[in-house]
Amino acid sequence: MTTPADVIDRQLAAYNRRDLDGFVGCYAADAEIVQPDQSLLASGHDEIRARYGELFDSSPDLRAEIRNRIEIGSVVIDHEAITGFVLPGMPSELQAAVVYQVADELIHKARLFG
Repeated sequence: MTTPADVIDRQLAAYNRRDLDGFVGCYAADAEIVQPDQSLLASGHDEIRARYGELFDSSPDLRAEIRNRIEIGSVVIDHEAITGFVLPGMPSELQAAVVYQVADELIHKARLFG
């Protein structure tokens, strides 16, 4: 049986490989990724693909590491340390908390904090 944490681990592995198809495939077709200011970063596969495709293309050394994790039912909260991040106006190293909501073995919502 796949747990919500397994889904997030699969997504993290795809992120670290910069495997766009594998990464997007971890999300529901209508998934939302919400920024710290509560604005929408991306909604649905096409927008997630566009946002993260740009990041993956510009960040050859991109890597995220889980520093801490809390699992409560279908919710996974990760403290992530990200290095090799290359986007204009952004630092190359980030610390973030991400609250993932998982159902039917897919991420339906990811809320970014940090």
